Amino acid sequence: MLCELISVGDELLIGQVVNTNSSWMAAELNMIGIGVHRITAIADTKDHVKQALDDAFRQVDIVIMTGGLGPTKDDITKTALAEYFEVELVLHEPTLQHIEIFFHKRGRMLTALNRKQAEIPSNCEPLFNPNGTAPGMWFEKDGKILVSLPGVPFEMKALMTHYILPRLASMRDGDVIIHKTVLTQGVGESFLADIIAPWEDALPPHIRLAYLPQPGIVRLRLSATGNNRLLLQEQLQEQVDELLRIIPELVFGFDNDTLESVVGQMLRSGGVTLGTAESCTGGYLAHLITSIPGSSDYFKGSIIAYSNELKTDLLGVSSQLLETHGAVSKEVAQQMAVGARNLLGCDYALATSGIAGPAGGTPEKPVGTVWIALATPTGTTSQVFQLGDKRDRNIRRSALSALNMLRVALKT
Repeated sequence: MLCELISVGDELLIGQVVNTNSSWMAAELNMIGIGVHRITAIADTKDHVKQALDDAFRQVDIVIMTGGLGPTKDDITKTALAEYFEVELVLHEPTLQHIEIFFHKRGRMLTALNRKQAEIPSNCEPLFNPNGTAPGMWFEKDGKILVSLPGVPFEMKALMTHYILPRLASMRDGDVIIHKTVLTQGVGESFLADIIAPWEDALPPHIRLAYLPQPGIVRLRLSATGNNRLLLQEQLQEQVDELLRIIPELVFGFDNDTLESVVGQMLRSGGVTLGTAESCTGGYLAHLITSIPGSSDYFKGSIIAYSNELKTDLLGVSSQLLETHGAVSKEVAQQMAVGARNLLGCDYALATSGIAGPAGGTPEKPVGTVWIALATPTGTTSQVFQLGDKRDRNIRRSALSALNMLRVALKT
């Protein structure tokens, strides 16, 4: 069974709203063995709705459409669907009663526009929406299925979870699709592909690999298709185990893990603490660390020493070293890390100093040059990175590289 997701709304096409609905639905559909053939965003016009449906039904069995079910004039999905199926809109009394109760509980007056939300195409099966006033709608014609849902995420998710996904799961033929994502840090996509090429070439035909890069991280998603979920899970785990034998130092987690959560758990389980001294990352490293609930168990704090004066006054960096080597250097980064460890009284301290860009580089130290140092109970190490010329990406990649240095140190 193949599905197309159609999102209705001009706000999606002008970049005003990010289409998170489709990514969530695609993941949920894959989990029950329904492949998403295409994701489409269309404008708020009847012609676009009708054309999108014609195009979709030529290729897929199921269409799930979100958006355009509100009470205002720009919400045209329901009338477009009535015209598409050549039926009338009829008043659905149970939906009207729900809307009346919904407004009464909130002390609001029911308007004529709100009442019209109880009107639905006569050929659809209404789906009760406990979180809003627009019902979901299930259509079937010539062996094809169309589901129309509200675009409000928490309304859509409730309808999908309670009605759509269980119903579709009961209809599918038996094939399942399962995914396993391996998270890596330390090398770029092309370098990683070269390293694991023999393993990738040896994958069985029913297991596919996708590279999903983002700044500082490359995700490797394995997708297996078959009719035996337990067997597929075993086969995927065998492939992951083999991958871990090839790149053990690059893998930091799986599926929904984050580098900051993995490092946080390692610090907590080891009963050790962390502090940071940041220059080029400007507090972003501390932000990642403290985004994890309970990070106060292991994180002492951060010194954002952006100027050379603060590097000297707060962290004890030698002014002579600054003059001789410059702020972006191994020597300064290491003194920043040692200074932070002493000042914050922590077991481990990370320091970042670099040229985030877009200006400030030299032939010797181009934009993207970043030194990261780690002070530990047994000594101090450092590493230089060449990250590119995009400021935001450099800041994130620097912070992730720092966390990965700490992860490797805690692992050994």
